[in-house]
This record gives sequence, structure tokens and C-alpha cells, in this order.
Amino acid sequence: MAGKSGGDSDDVISDINVTPLVDIMLCLLVIFMVTTSYVVADSLKVDLPEAATGDSTEPSVVMITFTVEKDTGARQLFLNGEKSDETKLRAHIKKVKAEGKKDLQAVIAADKTASHGEVIHLIDVVKQEGIVKFALNIESGA
Repeated sequence: MAGKSGGDSDDVISDINVTPLVDIMLCLLVIFMVTTSYVVADSLKVDLPEAATGDSTEPSVVMITFTVEKDTGARQLFLNGEKSDETKLRAHIKKVKAEGKKDLQAVIAADKTASHGEVIHLIDVVKQEGIVKFALNIESGA
């Protein structure tokens, strides 16, 4: 209770009780922490490759490169530097998983002219084969 317990009733109350303010702030903090866990759980988890403000990724046995030729618009898929296709990509991932490698990560590099849908399709193929960690390769801005 703010104020003095005895004395004149004409005295000015010069104390401020901050307990209710602290209680409200703690309640807001708990609500914020609970709601952010739901927001993060529904988002797409992406391990970013090295960039000016990013962390470095570990070497990967699944390096996917998707190119689009400027002149013809032909689309090419490369797996670890060799020309490939979706069937070979799936087979390679199954083979690597059968060898017992754990905590696999795929690194996907795509031309900036590649469509968003094509990159999402590659991510989907990798995730369907059981690799949940992947990185999108970008050019460093620094």
C-alpha cells in the first residue's frame, strides 16, 4: 500500500509502488516467450551458408548446383560438380544414407535467374529423401 500508515491524512503520498508494474511485465514476457515458440515452429528452418553476416556451413556430401544458361534458358542440375538429374540425386542421397552418414546437410546453389519454384522443388526433393538440414548458397556481399 502506498503512503504512510499513520500520521496526518493531509500528507502527500510520495512513494510509488512498482510491484503491479513488475507483475504485468513478467506476464507479458511469459506470453511473448510462449507465442514466439509457436511462430518459430511453423517457419522454414534454413542453415545459411557463409555470408558477410552469416555463419559458415560444414562440408557436405550433397552439393547441388542448378544453373540456367543465359542464351538458351536451358536448365542443368549438377550433383557434386557432375551433370545429374532428379533420379540420380535421389539415388545418391539414398546411397549416402545407407552408408550410415548421420546429420547430413545438402548445400543448394542456384542461379539468380532460376525461379523460386525450381529452388523450392529441389528443397522438397532433398527433404523427401530424409535430409532435413540444408543451406542455400549465396554470394558474399562483403
